[in-house]
Amino acid sequence: MVDDAVLAQRAAKGDTFAFESIVERYQGMVFNVAVGMVKNDDDAADITQTVFLKVYTKLRTYNPNYRFFSWLYRITANECIDHLRKRKREAAVDGDLWEHTGAAWDSATESDRSELLQSALLRLKIEHRIVIVLKYFLELSYTEISDIVSIREKTVKSRLFTARHQLRDILVRQGQAR
Repeated sequence: MVDDAVLAQRAAKGDTFAFESIVERYQGMVFNVAVGMVKNDDDAADITQTVFLKVYTKLRTYNPNYRFFSWLYRITANECIDHLRKRKREAAVDGDLWEHTGAAWDSATESDRSELLQSALLRLKIEHRIVIVLKYFLELSYTEISDIVSIREKTVKSRLFTARHQLRDILVRQGQAR
């Protein structure tokens, strides 16, 4: 398997096979991050395309001294944030995003729990949501999250702490957790 940095250098010089290899290697992960952030498959697919278009146009700026993975995920996260900001401006949603009044968390099915959690995640600020998605959905380390989001590890830990408590509070307020 060819190293990411080598593929990026080749692609930056016009090697379409190298770029196709990058896309094949990372399109699933980029899509999963986008779905985790925007909670919509169609929007995530659009974001994935936009990310790879940006990757292609910015390959010359990639520094091979750093992990390609982190560089790509930073572009992905920024694209998701931009998408959410645009959607928020367009929709001007001011209502409660979570209107579940069903069974308590303990008796909810796994599918219901997932849906309740996804809804609760939407109520978090984007900077808290992104660290939750990267840590718990993609199982990245604090160091990897720090690199991707361009914040210190200490800040990652602080945001995760805050995000977990906010999620718990949202679920408790809705009668879905204790």
